[in-house]
Amino acid sequence: MIKTCNVIQIIAAILTLNLIVTERLAAQGNHEVIEVINNSITNNNQKINLVNSSQVADSNSIADRHTEEPVGNNLIVQTDSSKSQMLPTTNSLDQSENAVNNQQMPQINSVSKLSDVQPTDWAFQALQSLVERYGVITGYPDRTFRGNRALTRYEFAAGLNAVMNRLNELIATATADIVRKEDLATVQKLQSEFTTELATIRSRVDTLEVSTAKLESTQFSTTTKLNGEVVFGLASVFTGDKANGQPINRNAVFSYRVRLNLDTSFNGRDLLTTRLQGSNVTPFGSTNSGPTLTNEGRLEFDGNSANQVGLALLRYRFPLGPKTNFYLAGTGNGFVDLEASTQLNPYFDGGAVSLFALRNPIYNYSGGTGFGLKHLFNDQLELNLGYLSPGNNPAKPTAKNGLFNGVYGAMAQVIISPNNYSKIGLTYINSYSPSYYSGEQGLSAALNPDFVPFGTSTGSNLSNTNFNSASITNAYGLSGTFNLNPKFAIGGWAGYADQRYIGKGDANVWNWAVTLAFPDLGKKGSLGGFLVGMEPKVTDIARSLNGGRADRDTSLHFEAFYKYQLTDNIQITPGVIWVTAPDFNKNNNDLVIGVVRTVFRF
Repeated sequence: MIKTCNVIQIIAAILTLNLIVTERLAAQGNHEVIEVINNSITNNNQKINLVNSSQVADSNSIADRHTEEPVGNNLIVQTDSSKSQMLPTTNSLDQSENAVNNQQMPQINSVSKLSDVQPTDWAFQALQSLVERYGVITGYPDRTFRGNRALTRYEFAAGLNAVMNRLNELIATATADIVRKEDLATVQKLQSEFTTELATIRSRVDTLEVSTAKLESTQFSTTTKLNGEVVFGLASVFTGDKANGQPINRNAVFSYRVRLNLDTSFNGRDLLTTRLQGSNVTPFGSTNSGPTLTNEGRLEFDGNSANQVGLALLRYRFPLGPKTNFYLAGTGNGFVDLEASTQLNPYFDGGAVSLFALRNPIYNYSGGTGFGLKHLFNDQLELNLGYLSPGNNPAKPTAKNGLFNGVYGAMAQVIISPNNYSKIGLTYINSYSPSYYSGEQGLSAALNPDFVPFGTSTGSNLSNTNFNSASITNAYGLSGTFNLNPKFAIGGWAGYADQRYIGKGDANVWNWAVTLAFPDLGKKGSLGGFLVGMEPKVTDIARSLNGGRADRDTSLHFEAFYKYQLTDNIQITPGVIWVTAPDFNKNNNDLVIGVVRTVFRF
C-alpha cells in the first residue's frame, strides 16, 4: 500500500468527488436510476426508499396501501402497511429531513465548515489542501464529512473514476498548473491497479444509461404512476342466527374487488390520487337488512358496484410547509384518507378481515368530499383536522345541501408519540345527519342516490338507527399501539358517542377493542393478528326512543387472521370472525364467519 500524504488526499478526494458525480447525474433530469445506484455506492448500500405507494381507501373498506408522505425537501418517503413494520422512529413529515441527511451539501470553500473535522485529525491537512487547491470537498446537509466510515473496493474504484474526471476537467479548462505532478502520478498508478473495477463500473453506467433511455421513451407518464390491486374473497357463514333469531343460509360465496390507482405528483412533494374501482362483494348484512340483518361481522372489503367501474376516490395532498400537509378530498374519502387513523392501528388497518377491526368505528361517522390538515409540532405531537360531507350533496346549491348546509362530519385529533415505539390518539368527531337521508323524501335507500346510512356501519341495529330524525353526534375516541418488541405489538381503542335525535332524545353508544399483532410471523412481511372487542352498543337511551330500551345484552367480537406474504405482490389471508349474541341478543346463536382473502398488487 502507498503511504504518502498525496494518497491521503486522493482517498479524501475519492469520497467527496463521488458525491459530486452523484450531483451531476441527479441534475440530468430523468436519470433517476443512475442517481439511485451512485447514492447506494456513496452511502455504503444504505439506500433511501423512494418507492411510490398510495394509501387511499373509502371509509368502509381496507386501507390497502398506507402512505406516510413527507412534504419537505422535495422527498416523498412512503410506507406500505401490507408489510408489517415497527412504528417509525420519527413522525412522517420529519422523515424527509432525516433522509436528506444522506444527501450531499453544496461545494464548500473552507474545511472549518465541516463540524466533525478537527485540526487535530490525521487527515485535516489533506482535506484542507483539497478544499483550497482543488475545490473537491462536499459534505452532508448537517455539515458533517463522515470520513471514518469503511468503503469497499468498488466504492474506491468509483471514487477514483470521479477523481480522474475532475483532474481532466482542470486540465481541459487551462488550470493544469494547479495539478501537481505527484498527484497525477499517484492517480495514474491507482488507475492501473483498479483497471478491472473501473471497467466494470463504466460498463454498468453505460448499461444503465441505455436502460434509462429506453424507459424514458416508453414511460406511461412523466408525472403519473399506475398501481393496482385485485382482491379475491372466499367467505361463508359457518353457523349462527340472523338478528331476528332465524337461521342463516350457509352458502359459500366467491367475489372480487379491483382497484386502479393513478398517483400523480407535479413537483415531487404533492400527490394527486385518482382511483377507479369495481366490485361485486355483497355484504353479509347491514342495518336490518342482508342475510344476517346486522352490521356485526361485516367484511372489510365488502361493497357491491354490480361489476361497474367508477371513480371511487379523488384526493390531492400538498405541503403548506415542511411540517404541514393539506388535503383536498374530492370524493370517496374517509378520515382514514386524511391520514388520521392508520398510524394508530397500523397492523390491523391493512391486515384484519372485518370492518370493525380496521379502526375505531367513530371514524365512520362521515366521509366523502371536503378537506383536511395534518401538522407536526415535533416528533412527539401531531394535529389532524378534517371536514367531510358525503354523497352528492356538497356539489348541490339547493336547500339543505352544499358543503356546509347538509350532512357532514368534522374531526379534530391529537396524536402523542411518547417514544419511538408507541402512539396514542385522542379523537373528537362531530357530525350531523338530516332526517330525509333515511327516506323522508319518499325514496327508499336503494333508489335514493343521495342516501347516506346513519351510524358507523358496524355494531347493533339500534346504534345505526336515527328514528327518522335529524341527528347530531358527538363522538370521542382513545386509540393507541405499543410495540413491545419487533415481533409483538399490543393496541386497541375505546369509543363513546352521544347521538342526539333532535326533538326526540339522546342515546349513548360505546365500543372497545384490544388487539395483539405478531409482525413477521413465520416469514418476513407476514402478520398474525388477534382481536377481542365490542362493536358499537347502545348502553342508554331516552324513554321517548325505542320505549327506553337499550341493547339488552353484550355481544363480543373475536377475530383471528394470518396474513401470509407469499411474494412481494401476493398475500393470502385466512381469518375467522366470531360474534357472540348477534345484535346484542343472547337468544341468537353465535355467528361464525370464515374468510380467505387473496390480494394481488401490481
